[in-house]
Amino acid sequence: MSPARPSGPARLATYFHVHLVSDSTGETLNAMAKAVTARFDGVIPIEHIYSLVRSAKQMERVLQEVESAPGVVLHTLVDRDLREQLEEGCRRLDMPQIGALDPLVGAMSRYLGAALSTRIGAQHALDHDYFNRIAALDFAMAYDDGQGSLDQLEGADVVLCGVSRTSKTPTCIYLAHRGIRAANVPLVPGQEDGERLTKLKNPLVIGLTVSPDRLVQIRRNRIDNLNASQSSNYTDQDAVRDETIKARRAFERRGWPTIDVTRRSVEETAAAITNLLSEHRNHKIGTTW
Repeated sequence: MSPARPSGPARLATYFHVHLVSDSTGETLNAMAKAVTARFDGVIPIEHIYSLVRSAKQMERVLQEVESAPGVVLHTLVDRDLREQLEEGCRRLDMPQIGALDPLVGAMSRYLGAALSTRIGAQHALDHDYFNRIAALDFAMAYDDGQGSLDQLEGADVVLCGVSRTSKTPTCIYLAHRGIRAANVPLVPGQEDGERLTKLKNPLVIGLTVSPDRLVQIRRNRIDNLNASQSSNYTDQDAVRDETIKARRAFERRGWPTIDVTRRSVEETAAAITNLLSEHRNHKIGTTW
């Protein structure tokens, strides 16, 4: 019996132009556009980014680009005159335009009964939160990969612990951008078992776990990319399995919450850590995520 054939031709990817217009850095708008387009299968945006648009002449150039590459226009413009210029231009060109933050801002304004700020780039002001994020990034770099004494680690909000290649460093960097001071300590067979972290009083210590099969794959890819010689124990299936089992048991014995990062992105791991940290601060710590 011959195998069944597909009922129709494979669907080709759909490309479309999206114009992102901002009077600030455009970071917020770019993130929103990526989040929305990710919800559609087989759809690939061709992004046209216009940052720091703050004059009528700049807006004219934007509209010329929109006319030459028809597509969806998203904006986060604060200035009323620039908004009207863009909206009128899009109506003339018969192009859809969307104020990306308008629904949320409108709902918040109605709930709070507060007037809207017309200050451009207000979300990127050099405020207390901004300097907290910079300090958190400095902290993550200073106390990466087991660096720092116990006294220094006491300054962390969270300390991540796990075997090699469990995404500890990128997760710490991501958390730092959220203003969370994160350090990490690797478990190294015969050298570091994480026992010293049990003496920490202030930070939340979280264990990161991963499946042995996935870990072997990651480590082999790492060695191949570095063109390095392969350590037998570092990528040996049985040795890696023993390493991960010992790590899990150590976390359980110490009562540390754990996160399995096998199929998680850094963003998903960071979100789980943020939830655990919130519970920790409210004295309602969980066990496994």
